[in-house]
Amino acid sequence: MTHIQTACLAISARTTAMLHVLGALPAQLREDRERGDVPGWVMITLMTAGLVAALALVAKPALTGLFEKAMATIGG
Repeated sequence: MTHIQTACLAISARTTAMLHVLGALPAQLREDRERGDVPGWVMITLMTAGLVAALALVAKPALTGLFEKAMATIGG
């Protein structure tokens, strides 16, 4: 066997091994055991919406006054 044939066999073996490894990766990715906690995310979303609504109730008068003052300064 010549040096070129030996090199070709080595490259072929490495390519085959790499293709085998890459072919196994999608199967491992499909077996994702942690699918997420949907009820937990729903609760977090609802709590965030509640906090935003509560802050809007508290901050609305101050923000309205700030906006009106800024508009009076610009128009004035």
